[in-house]
Amino acid sequence: MHVMEGFLPLQWAVFWWVVALPCLGYGVYQLKKVLEADREALPLLGVVGGFIFILSSLKLPSVTGSCSHPTGTGLSAVCFGPWITSVVCAIVLLFQSLFLAHGGLSTLGANLVSMGIVGPLIGWGIYRLLRNTKVNMYLTVFLAVALADIFTYVTTSLELALAYPAEVGGFVSSLVLFLGIFALTQVPLAVIEGIILTLVFKYIVALKPDILVRLNVFPEEKIRAAQSEA
Repeated sequence: MHVMEGFLPLQWAVFWWVVALPCLGYGVYQLKKVLEADREALPLLGVVGGFIFILSSLKLPSVTGSCSHPTGTGLSAVCFGPWITSVVCAIVLLFQSLFLAHGGLSTLGANLVSMGIVGPLIGWGIYRLLRNTKVNMYLTVFLAVALADIFTYVTTSLELALAYPAEVGGFVSSLVLFLGIFALTQVPLAVIEGIILTLVFKYIVALKPDILVRLNVFPEEKIRAAQSEA
């Protein structure tokens, strides 16, 4: 998913920076509001941020010759929303580009849009859709995490297809090609990531349910019921 330094044409690198910066600015604003209201949210923010860093640093070879990795953003989107998640992702992606050779500075905007904005937005949208329904709370988290992962790669495929349309078939042909490259490994990875981060969320429910209640992540009765079953 990390588009490497210099891979995108200049106009597309600039375009994705322009898209990313307003979202990042709004995320900083929301983060300040959350921390001013409840400083005890910091440890949870550290936990979800840590998973984003660790999981997105795992570069796994793909059978198609590319590489794939989990993103870890879905849990953050559930707990803090997509905009704060974009701030956490920006920090992670900056560190990875400078010290791990994952991605790059010119392509940081594109990588942030895919992993830190669109993926979390999709995951958060699924979570909000199911939050107040009778759907099991842990199934809701699983779906949010898995779909945040998958749509990160859908967005990356879109970015690459726009930058490099195929000579035959143009943008659509290129998009199908990039989606196919990622799909074989990314779909099972998304399922695995969903299971892992759902178990992490279950641990948070058992250990620190009060912070989830104060952040209004799920209705209190759902959290208390899940805690009593743990």
